Amino acid sequence: MYHTAFLTGMGTSAGLIIAIGAQNAYLLTQSVRRNHYVTIAVICAIFDVLFISVGVAGVGTFLNGSPLLMKIAAWGGASFLFFYGLMSFRSAFRKNTMNLLEQTDDSLKKVIVTTLAVTVLNPHVYIDTIVLMGGISAQFESYNRLMFAIGACLSSVIWFYLLAVAGTKLQGIFRKPVTWKLLDGSVGTVMWLIGLSLII
Repeated sequence: MYHTAFLTGMGTSAGLIIAIGAQNAYLLTQSVRRNHYVTIAVICAIFDVLFISVGVAGVGTFLNGSPLLMKIAAWGGASFLFFYGLMSFRSAFRKNTMNLLEQTDDSLKKVIVTTLAVTVLNPHVYIDTIVLMGGISAQFESYNRLMFAIGACLSSVIWFYLLAVAGTKLQGIFRKPVTWKLLDGSVGTVMWLIGLSLII
């Protein structure tokens, strides 16, 4: 039974975080540039582990029962996602003569603040980790619930590590400005769609 809970945690976590979202898009963008991508991956993984643990501990049920908190989180997160999406579209329309791949002048402080923003201000993170993971873990008892949490956390850590490494391997593809423009445009579209879904 322990291995069932562990594998359920891993599978559920993977299914929720693999879909391209604000965190994944930002990490991929910066890892292609090799711009503090390890720091971003570590921060994302730490918060995922923290939120999953909080959800499994039972807080997810409490938050899910508070429409006001969910509404505040939704509007706040949507506002940030629309702003970040706008910045991505702006980047997509820069001149082709610019070497977009080498624009790695974002300071460590700026990268940390942005990573925290796409994490803490993104309601989807709370819904996926605290509410959904917490709710699914409720089917297990005591030690099995702990194994579920361990499996979910391990899956999250592995994913962010793989995404960071994968981004660095794609530099050759992004030597062409048009490819970078497509990525920025895609990131902006994803951000706006997520923000719109939160409002709706």
